[in-house]
Amino acid sequence: MIFYYSQPSESEVMMNENNEVFTLEDEPLATVVQNMRKGSKWLSAFLESYCPPLDGERYLTDREVAELLRVSRRTLQEYRNNRVLPFILLGGKVLYPESGLRELLEANYRKPLE
Repeated sequence: MIFYYSQPSESEVMMNENNEVFTLEDEPLATVVQNMRKGSKWLSAFLESYCPPLDGERYLTDREVAELLRVSRRTLQEYRNNRVLPFILLGGKVLYPESGLRELLEANYRKPLE
């Protein structure tokens, strides 16, 4: 593979008010690059955990519900078989409506004995 290097055009060169070329070591540019990297990490984490709502309802995966309820995924299968938890099948994937889970948990909440 052959790479050709060409000189950047005047519009591609960043210069300060003294006509000096900016480098990554320069404070203003280093700050901008650092902020972009932080923003990129935040955006990546956000997109990784983002669940778009379907018809205004947010749905959770079996992994998320298992973590939330602190049970195994096999236990979730038993809950589905016994119709304990509300769920839908969408394209072969099991999804749990967040509001339905919240209602179920609130209906079955027991205050601890004092």
